[in-house]
Amino acid sequence: MSLKNILPGRLGFGTAPLGNMFRAIPDAEAAATVEAAWDQGVRYYDTAPFYGAGLSEQRLGEVLSTKPRDEYVLSTKVGRVVLDEIETDVPDFGEKGGLFEHGNPNKVLHVWTAEATERSIEDSLKRLGTDRLDIVWVHDIAQDFHGDLWLSKFEEARTGAFRVLSRLREEGVIKAWGLGVNKTEPIELTLALDEPQPDGFLLAGRYTLLDHDHALQRLLPLAQEQNVDMVVGGPYSSGVLAGGTHFEYQPAPPAILEKVARLKDLTARHGVSIKAAALQFSLAHPASAAVIPGATKPSRIAEDIAALNEDVPTAFWTDLRASGLVSPAAPLPHNA
Repeated sequence: MSLKNILPGRLGFGTAPLGNMFRAIPDAEAAATVEAAWDQGVRYYDTAPFYGAGLSEQRLGEVLSTKPRDEYVLSTKVGRVVLDEIETDVPDFGEKGGLFEHGNPNKVLHVWTAEATERSIEDSLKRLGTDRLDIVWVHDIAQDFHGDLWLSKFEEARTGAFRVLSRLREEGVIKAWGLGVNKTEPIELTLALDEPQPDGFLLAGRYTLLDHDHALQRLLPLAQEQNVDMVVGGPYSSGVLAGGTHFEYQPAPPAILEKVARLKDLTARHGVSIKAAALQFSLAHPASAAVIPGATKPSRIAEDIAALNEDVPTAFWTDLRASGLVSPAAPLPHNA
C-alpha cells in the first residue's frame, strides 16, 4: 500500500529526541511536546526501540495511549531488542558515538532475525501501550553502524525481518513496512530484490538541503519506478539547519557550516525562514510522502507547522537553484 494512502498528512513527529538524544530531557517536557503535537493536529508519530533503549517509545506511549487509536498513525522499528539487564560496557553505535548516552541504561541487542523481529514488535507494543502498529521500519542495516559488516546484517534482515514483516502485512496485522536508514545503499539493494517489496522507506538525513545529490542519482528514480514512497527523516540535518550545531549526529564540520551560512544569507534576503526552506525542499520530490522533524520543546512544533505552511516566493527557489546550493536535478516547489 502506498504510504501516501496511509499517512494522515505531510508533517509527522520524529521522536528520536524523546530518547534523550544528545541531552537529558525532563519527562514533563517530553510529555508536553507530544501533547503540543497532538493539540496542533499532528497525527503521524515515528519512534524506535533504539531511541534511548525504549525511552522514546515509553514517553510517546504515555501520551498516545490516552488518545483515540484510530485517529493517528504510528510507526516504530525492528533490529534492536531492549533487554532487562543493565549495560555495563560502552555501547557500540558505530559512527553515532554516544548518541543516546542519556537514555535508559538497558542493554540493547542489534539483531534482525525472524525471532528477534517478532519479539521486538511485542516489546514495542507494550512500551507504547497500544494493540497495533501501522508501519514497521527495518532499522539501521547500513554502513554507518556496521562498517564493512553491513551486508551481513542486511542478509540477516532479508531472511528474517523482511519475511516476518511481509507476512504481517499480508495478514493485515500491519499496513506497511520498509527500511529506516541513514544511507541509500540498503534501500537500493532492497528494491533490486526479486522478493516481496517494501511499501516505502524512511530515509534520514539523505534528502535535505545539505545532502541530497546521492539520493537523486540512483535511489529516488528507482523508487519512483516501483511506486515506493519516502518519509524524510532528519530534514534539518541533525539540527544544523535549525540553529543547532550537529550534522550527521556529530559537531558540524567547517564546510557544512559555510554552506549553512550561505543558505541563511539567501533566506534572509528573501525574508524566508530556513526551516521553511528545509521542509518544503524535502517535500518537493514526488516520492516524498511526509517529513518528520524531531522536537523536544512544545514551541518547536508550532515552528515546524508554520514552516510547512509558510508562503515561500518562487523567486527564492529560483535564486536557490541559481546559487548552486542545490542539485540541478532536485525538484523544487513551484517548479522553480
